[in-house]
Amino acid sequence: MSATDALQRTLAAEHAAIFVFGALGGRASALTAPALRRVIGTAYDVHVTRRDRLRALVRAAGGDPVAAEPAYRLPSPLLTALQIEAEALRVERACATTYAALVAETTGGDRRWAVEALIAVALAERSFGGLPEPLPGLGRR
Repeated sequence: MSATDALQRTLAAEHAAIFVFGALGGRASALTAPALRRVIGTAYDVHVTRRDRLRALVRAAGGDPVAAEPAYRLPSPLLTALQIEAEALRVERACATTYAALVAETTGGDRRWAVEALIAVALAERSFGGLPEPLPGLGRR
């Protein structure tokens, strides 16, 4: 996989994360869980920022940024705080795996940014009940 392919794959993962976190925020708004709504809102904002950075990186590499899909599959049901947290954790873990692959395929400043994003995603897992692990993003498939 080339560095541009890895950037595109990571961009596609961020598109999916934004969609899912938007839906999770909507579901969480029906609950009396203000802390959950806050962390989901923060995660959404962080993924939007990363998506925008990835678009710029793809363009800088001479590529045309991959577009978001019209929709993404959500698990059912998403009615309780535990179900919403579980899906948020799944998304963060998927992003960690994608960022780990991006680290492997990039160099220089792009790699430094990918490492920082991987660390941030791994830490964000804690907000949704995830436990610390060595080599985040590499232990799961």
